[in-house]
Amino acid sequence: MSRAWCSALPGGVRLAVQITPNAKKTEVIGVLDDALKLKLQAQPVEGKANEALVKYLAGELKVPKSAVTITHGLTSKKKLVEILGKLTPEAVEKTFFPL
Repeated sequence: MSRAWCSALPGGVRLAVQITPNAKKTEVIGVLDDALKLKLQAQPVEGKANEALVKYLAGELKVPKSAVTITHGLTSKKKLVEILGKLTPEAVEKTFFPL
């Protein structure tokens, strides 16, 4: 599987994500157009979807919420997220797509 949606950074990883807010539950749908596609239970108002995204990614990747930063696309469905920590693209992929 191509990991264009997840790349290594010094001290962490960068994820390209595409979110669908107002879902019944928060979950990963898969990879679409080089982005990790996620459904979020939160509504896209007052940053609630962004907060939910940060909380979800921090929980799944076992890093503190402070380690997760949305660097691009705060008001867009497509976002770039940087996650600091001892993470590799391989480890992130295994977290979301276990065999």
